Amino acid sequence: MPKIDLHPRADATDVLTIGIPRGLLYYRYHVLWRTFFERLGKTVVVDAPSTRATFTAGDAASVDECCLASKLYMGHVLALIDGQGLDATGAPTPIDALFIPSVGNLGTLKHFCTKFQALPDLVANSLVERRPRILSCLADSLDAGVSMRDGFIALGCRLGARPKEAKAAFRAAEREQARAEEALAHAQQELLASIERLPAAERPLTILIAAHPYVAHDPFVGGAVEDALRAAGAEVIFADEFDHERAYKKSFEFSATLPWIVNREIVGAILALHDHVDGIVIMSAFPCGPDSMTDDAIQRCIHGKPILALTVDAQSGTAGVETRIESFVDILRYQHKGGYLHA
Repeated sequence: MPKIDLHPRADATDVLTIGIPRGLLYYRYHVLWRTFFERLGKTVVVDAPSTRATFTAGDAASVDECCLASKLYMGHVLALIDGQGLDATGAPTPIDALFIPSVGNLGTLKHFCTKFQALPDLVANSLVERRPRILSCLADSLDAGVSMRDGFIALGCRLGARPKEAKAAFRAAEREQARAEEALAHAQQELLASIERLPAAERPLTILIAAHPYVAHDPFVGGAVEDALRAAGAEVIFADEFDHERAYKKSFEFSATLPWIVNREIVGAILALHDHVDGIVIMSAFPCGPDSMTDDAIQRCIHGKPILALTVDAQSGTAGVETRIESFVDILRYQHKGGYLHA
């Protein structure tokens, strides 16, 4: 593979407003991305949360083989291109370029789905008639020898920053990302501790949603599941909000070879939180390749807690999901009363 230029020429100094589609890795890295660009003096624009209209637009621009989450992402891209992005004050703001990173891996057994590596090309080729201007950066530690830090510093140089300025911006972005993740993990820990301090008869059912963050937290994909659980009186926690490093290490108790970092973190969180929840809801966006293998292995190998597996597609309406959630919660409540034997 050719050597990557980590200090390229400043060919994007005219880009002042950067649009970030509200999908896929946005749900994992939005704090890092926003902080980095804002530290370089750029305006960050994000479009509105997903709706069916977002999906319909993205579906029309995508190939059939794309997963539900990828089609939604394309819809967010189109919204930004069409001027529907909002700045930090909520004002509609046109963009100069889209930020679409190419993220392959962060090291050994820290791979992302291949769609994340191909995303800039996928968007450019699917929307070739719209000719979107795309700013990208590479994160491929194994094959290209380019860390995420290297990729962002190179991008900062393209935007006109000196290497020292780009490095400082990325350090600040890493700190803010770490703070945000620590806050979520701490809040989860405090919530579980407060539930466990209650008398047994007063504790609400606690359900763990185990899914990629762009599934769990996207209102069009996972929103109906969370809403149905809360409407049934359950307390909801999320696997992706558990400490990422602890979850990654814990995942090796499950598999020594699982290649995908986010799936590892989900598995590790399930193992770590297993004894603190009453049930587990595994969600996947159809047809996710990594999840198709990992979710099945979880159901086969992790025992002792009821598990509901949901594959979310583009079907209209949420009645089917709500019915399955209600039945799952009823089973958990009946089990608490001694109606079922524990496995």
